[in-house]
Amino acid sequence: MRHLFRKLSVRQQKRLTFLLACILAVVLLLLVFVWSQHSTLSNRLETTGFAMGSLVQQTLYGADGQEASDDALQAITELENKISWRVDSSDIAQLNDEAGSVWIDVDPVTTSLLLLCLDVAEKSGGVYDPTVLPVSKLWNFDADGNFSPPSQDTVDQFLPYVNYEDLRVKEEENSASLKYHYMGVDLGSAGKGAACDTAVSSYASSGISGAIAAVGGSVGVYGQKPDGSPWSITVRNPYSAEDGEEILGVMEITEGFVSTSGSYEKQKEVDGVVYHHLINANTGWPEDNELISVTVYTKDNGTLSDVLATAAFLLGPDEGKRLLEQYGAEGIFIGRDRTVEVTDGFPSFTLNLDSYRMAG
Repeated sequence: MRHLFRKLSVRQQKRLTFLLACILAVVLLLLVFVWSQHSTLSNRLETTGFAMGSLVQQTLYGADGQEASDDALQAITELENKISWRVDSSDIAQLNDEAGSVWIDVDPVTTSLLLLCLDVAEKSGGVYDPTVLPVSKLWNFDADGNFSPPSQDTVDQFLPYVNYEDLRVKEEENSASLKYHYMGVDLGSAGKGAACDTAVSSYASSGISGAIAAVGGSVGVYGQKPDGSPWSITVRNPYSAEDGEEILGVMEITEGFVSTSGSYEKQKEVDGVVYHHLINANTGWPEDNELISVTVYTKDNGTLSDVLATAAFLLGPDEGKRLLEQYGAEGIFIGRDRTVEVTDGFPSFTLNLDSYRMAG
């Protein structure tokens, strides 16, 4: 190489030197890009915690991922301590304790959740109702040991205490009351989605570039992944135990929240009859329609996606779709006959299993 360089003219030597310098500069830029990509990907963090009676799974991108994860989990735990009827000091527990008695002061977050639930209750004709606790406690699907469904007489005894119109909320004063003794509020149908709202809000002040949080059947995304690709969210196969396949399909979103409600999530079988946890508040019994699962997508409200998933399931596919339209939400309705119906505005969804068929 040195011998060849000496044979070149001064002008040719300068050109060759310039060319070699350009090649070296390009190589250095490529090395910097590769290092940058590796550094960004190495800041990917996955964590698992527990709150709201569920696993809290987070994937975060950014240098402060661990701190952001810890802050989000702490915020979710604080939310649970405000809205869970099982936490003695919570707003909801105190509201239930004072049923038929006095108005109580509640946190603004609790106020907004109650108002949203009341709105969905009204628009669903009361099949969804946040005051379902007196009846839902009779079913007690979370209890260990033997399960025994309540009798019709017992359900009829407690059903009069389920009425969303008797839950009063004063938004300006952040106060609430239940009109009659023995009434009770259960925000379990809103809690996981609200937890995702809380996580995403926490991420916004953390400095991370992107994250996804999954709490039970609800998912929320924030920001972007380093490569700019959409967030992929799997939709569970309700018949996974039978099929041996967990994933029914995959949806891709760039923003928003997704929640799923399904009769397969909590169920008990007694004398050949299967009972599930999604209670129609008008009847006091698990809803028996053609659906097995509903997944709802909203752009900016995780709580709404969670509540609508339950309400749409209880209403059935036709009325359920009309309810979603009122809120600008989109849905996937999965029938017990393995039909899958996706609303027109739903983000990208790919069905993975041949044992299901797309409706229409």
